[in-house]
Amino acid sequence: MAVEQRMKAVIFDEHGPLENLRYVEDLAVPEAGPGECLVRVHAVGLNGFDPMILNGIPGLKIPLPMIPGGDIAGEIAALGPGVDASAWSVGRHVSIMPLMPPKMIGETLRGGACEYISVPAANLIPIPDGVSYEDAAALPVAYGTARRMMVTRGKVSKGESVLILGATGGVGTCCIQLAKLAGAEVVACGSSKEKCDRLKRLGADHVIDTSQQDFVDETIRLYGKPRVWGKSGGVDVIVNYIGGETWAKSLRALKHDGRMLTCGATAGFSPPTDIRYIWSFEQNVIGSNGWTSEDQAALLEMVAARKIAPVIHSVRPLARIKESLQELVDRKVFGKAIVTV
Repeated sequence: MAVEQRMKAVIFDEHGPLENLRYVEDLAVPEAGPGECLVRVHAVGLNGFDPMILNGIPGLKIPLPMIPGGDIAGEIAALGPGVDASAWSVGRHVSIMPLMPPKMIGETLRGGACEYISVPAANLIPIPDGVSYEDAAALPVAYGTARRMMVTRGKVSKGESVLILGATGGVGTCCIQLAKLAGAEVVACGSSKEKCDRLKRLGADHVIDTSQQDFVDETIRLYGKPRVWGKSGGVDVIVNYIGGETWAKSLRALKHDGRMLTCGATAGFSPPTDIRYIWSFEQNVIGSNGWTSEDQAALLEMVAARKIAPVIHSVRPLARIKESLQELVDRKVFGKAIVTV
């Protein structure tokens, strides 16, 4: 093998707090099996599920010892048997599609917080010229999820109004950019004045500081109260992957025939609701699950064309991954936390 036999990595042997993460320098480099490529990792994007995987999720079988990190960008270091050499070559810059149904890299398969990872060539996506490893690593999970929700499922279009809850994370910052790109008017919610100022600079037309303001009251102030018969007032689209107590409240700000988009429930997946709003205002609840390789490739091209720009909160070396994960836990991350390898 043309690469070194041992590599640096971050691993954990048992579930628990961030202290369980270990930075090691003597882990065996994996081999590229049939149909696989060995990828030299350059950057890894962290997600909200990374601390959850570390803590352990009931019912989810996580292999131990485990390497975190599902968003990976790097270069091909070696081709395994059977890989088409006309399609892939050593040195090619690639983004990795982490979904391998029913499993996922960084969740039920070892992740990318290491120097090398071996993955099927079918899961590689070329990184266009001009796109950095850091930007490429910011895209898969959060931006891919946002694109499928906003474009494929939600079909957000020109002239519509879009309310985005929890807009400061990876999914939210992408939703803002995609909505503006579609020609929509955006209302973005953040939990502090500083975050709201940044949301405004990102392109939001209106911002709501949820630490000081009620998002329903503010939305009604901006667009009027939804009417059953007049079919006016409220926003066309609400992006709500928060769930919890925000779920039923959101219905009060959604216009007649409006669309509630959801791809998660960070504050609770079994909230009380009020279906009177759903039938009275003929509202549409639209779920969105995951993303496709086509979504991921499209995002890379959009970054290359400078139509969108990944919002990166921090870039730290692999040995300092705990700091980035702690910021995720403390909800201090605006955009994406990136680790370089």
